[in-house]
Amino acid sequence: MKKIVKAALATTAIVSAFAAAPAFADDAKGPITVTGSVDITTQYRLRGISQTDNDAAIQGGITISHESGFYIGTWASNLAGYGSFGGSNMELDLIGGYTKAVGPVTLDGGVVYYVYPGANGHPAGVNYDYFELYASAAGKVGPLNAKLGTYWAPKQTNIGGHNIWVYTDWGLPISGTPITLKAHGGYSSGNSGYTKGLDVVDYSVGADLAYKNLTFNVSYVGTDVSRANAFLWDSTGNASGRSITRGNVVATLTAAF
Repeated sequence: MKKIVKAALATTAIVSAFAAAPAFADDAKGPITVTGSVDITTQYRLRGISQTDNDAAIQGGITISHESGFYIGTWASNLAGYGSFGGSNMELDLIGGYTKAVGPVTLDGGVVYYVYPGANGHPAGVNYDYFELYASAAGKVGPLNAKLGTYWAPKQTNIGGHNIWVYTDWGLPISGTPITLKAHGGYSSGNSGYTKGLDVVDYSVGADLAYKNLTFNVSYVGTDVSRANAFLWDSTGNASGRSITRGNVVATLTAAF
């Protein structure tokens, strides 16, 4: 619990530091726009695998966008068990990218650098930070909101190799209601520490319930990692590799600003 509170304070500090900078975004109609969100979730699942030992997480992020399409941002979450590397037991993402609408399709691409504050050097000489390149295309397919994207981590010593993740997200707003049905599918391959040399399919199905700037999501999230291979994700946490890779219900409340 202390680790969750510590991460929550760090996340709040990051969001507050940016939000308290009106010199960069004193007019929402100007060339610079600042957006962000804070959420609490029953667990943080990255590509289907729990990064918090099946425990709750408090997360937050902020993005500063220019009317040209360029943007920078940051996002943070507490970690536990398999997802942690010591130090602050926290993931801090530093993001930079560019987005542009081309007809009915929105293209997006950039780089995200994953930082684990206080973890590097324990043990001596070990660095856990790494980066990925990402790209996506999003638009409408009939009544559906659709997205197809990929994250690619070139070979890096810090993650033990390379990795590619291809995913698709779908949403179906229910007309006249605040509900959107959602589905996700992903496929990871590579020899990095994430995939353990295996190909991993991740998935989720669920729904959003929106009210003003709040969104409540309930989803069933999991992977196709078999019981025989799940031990590869075992860690010093309380949850087993089987527990953090198999399907589970995840509930998340998000406040956007």
